[in-house]
Amino acid sequence: MGWKISFCPNTNFRTMFQVRPSQFELECRHTIRSHGRQLARDHRFVGEGMMEDLMYPMKENTVPLWAVPLYAVFLPMIVFFLYYLRRNDVYDLHHSVLGLLFSVLITGVLTDAIKDAVGRPRPDFFYRCFPNGRDEYDRWGNVVCHGDPADIKEGHKSFPSGHTSWSFAGLGFLALYLSAKIKCFDRSGHVAKLCIVFLPILVACLVAVSRVDDYWHHWQDVFAGGILGLVVATFCYLQFFPPPYQNEGWGPYAYFRAVEDLRSNPLPQDTTNMLGTNQERASTSVVGSNLDSAFDAMESGRK
Repeated sequence: MGWKISFCPNTNFRTMFQVRPSQFELECRHTIRSHGRQLARDHRFVGEGMMEDLMYPMKENTVPLWAVPLYAVFLPMIVFFLYYLRRNDVYDLHHSVLGLLFSVLITGVLTDAIKDAVGRPRPDFFYRCFPNGRDEYDRWGNVVCHGDPADIKEGHKSFPSGHTSWSFAGLGFLALYLSAKIKCFDRSGHVAKLCIVFLPILVACLVAVSRVDDYWHHWQDVFAGGILGLVVATFCYLQFFPPPYQNEGWGPYAYFRAVEDLRSNPLPQDTTNMLGTNQERASTSVVGSNLDSAFDAMESGRK
């Protein structure tokens, strides 16, 4: 192997503002385009001393990747739609779906960004790097992998856990939604309500445990992923709904704004109850001969 040796000139005050750099200076320039990709790969150092915790066998996923959107996105949407069929509140349906999508998409972007930036090896990195079990290192002690490049690249995405963060983002949002709808914080002490609220959280925790059992993640990865997903879910929920412990926590902000708009613009007599079968809505009546058309406009999402 030949070595290319170049002697870069020292930068002084005169050459700092030189318009046309010399050939030697051109060879010594390290830009993002020329060396950025190589630098990003080199910063993921995996030494021989680290391999003791990375020698777990490669296993298949207990929870496959395609199943995550099913229980973290579509299952909560089914719950939202069933609630809509009972209460006929288009504001609740619209904002619950929108908040859920915000939660899972923001969590996904943050998770992938952190994965690529950190590059922590997975517990099964040894057999991703050395499928035949024979390890090899360069003179600086870094691994010289000879496995499948796709497996090696995936082996640097341990922190945080994507399955866990997505699970807590979707199911955590669902838990907040259910706690508001069943009035879990009404100070009545119903244990059954707590069981309903914690059921989605339990499912997310079981997914997190499976990631450690499958040797795809360290326990710190799933812990960080759970915290990340739950925090994002809470922020996204509070963008559209009051906190579940408040008296008006059962409905979205948009619904109460629509009610206030009707209150501030009273209509003529000959009315029916605007809020239909909803027990909370029954306490708020608005008079007006055109009430039915106004309520239809609300249900369709128009002012």
